[in-house]
Amino acid sequence: MVAAQQQRSSWQSVHGVMLLDKPRGCTSQTALQQVRRALRAEKAGHTGTLDPLADGLLPLCFGAATKFAQMHLDADKAYRAVLQLGVTTTTDDGEGEVIERKALPDWGTEQLLQVLQGFVGTIAQTPPIYSALKRAGKPLYAYARAGQEIDVPSRQVRIDAIGLVSLQGDLLTLDVRCGKGTYIRALARDIGQQLGCGAHLAALRRTASGGFDISQACTLDAVRGLDAGAAQAHLLPVDCLVQGLPRIDLDASQSARLLHGQTLVPELAPTLPSGQVRVHGTTPTRHSFLGVAHWDGHVLSPQRLLSNEELQAQ
Repeated sequence: MVAAQQQRSSWQSVHGVMLLDKPRGCTSQTALQQVRRALRAEKAGHTGTLDPLADGLLPLCFGAATKFAQMHLDADKAYRAVLQLGVTTTTDDGEGEVIERKALPDWGTEQLLQVLQGFVGTIAQTPPIYSALKRAGKPLYAYARAGQEIDVPSRQVRIDAIGLVSLQGDLLTLDVRCGKGTYIRALARDIGQQLGCGAHLAALRRTASGGFDISQACTLDAVRGLDAGAAQAHLLPVDCLVQGLPRIDLDASQSARLLHGQTLVPELAPTLPSGQVRVHGTTPTRHSFLGVAHWDGHVLSPQRLLSNEELQAQ
């Protein structure tokens, strides 16, 4: 107990975003806690989980960055997906029981590309029954594990692109770019159905999320091997999570008023679109990121701002 308290006392107010290349077989929460310990960070969170069976890009938030983690949940994603053709499973991935096996038809490349192209755009997708989506307050997997049949309604998802990487035997490798809420397991299942042989997701790697790319990420082993100072050097600034928002810059007087929760009527370019904006302003020590506000074309209203301690830590 004493050792744990001493260890906790050495934790710091760390602010920023770590782009992690999460390994396969590790839960997002486990990865988060291991990186948190390496950073000695008091406060941590993530921008949405990545399934244990998947690996790849997982943005992790620390300190002030946790205030903006929710905004990244809606970010577009990109994946490298491996489909095993000819085998259908209960979970639409390799963890489930095999339901059916079929021989692979002799497709031509053009026919395969035509099938893939049919999934690009806004499509109706039925989520896997083994998923955490809730129905009547219970996750769908709870019904599935209890052997209860339940109707799962389809929903609209957006697939921006599907690129054919390779077809080697019964393994079809694809690059997929998609919008929020897309289940790549369901996409694998539906592609297999359309090809007439069935399929399940054999492997999945997230390669991009929002404006972040896997090439920017650190491996978990690398982070665990660093001391706190070296690990913190890999953090991106807090405002990297909102780089896609229009930017507003305020002077010292305007900054002080906004940070005290007041609305402003600044003279801004009329072309600035209404909606959320990222605000930078002048504090007593520097010009820095203040937080996120709402601009309606006339009035700037504070939404989520940094505290004085968080401002000083930038």
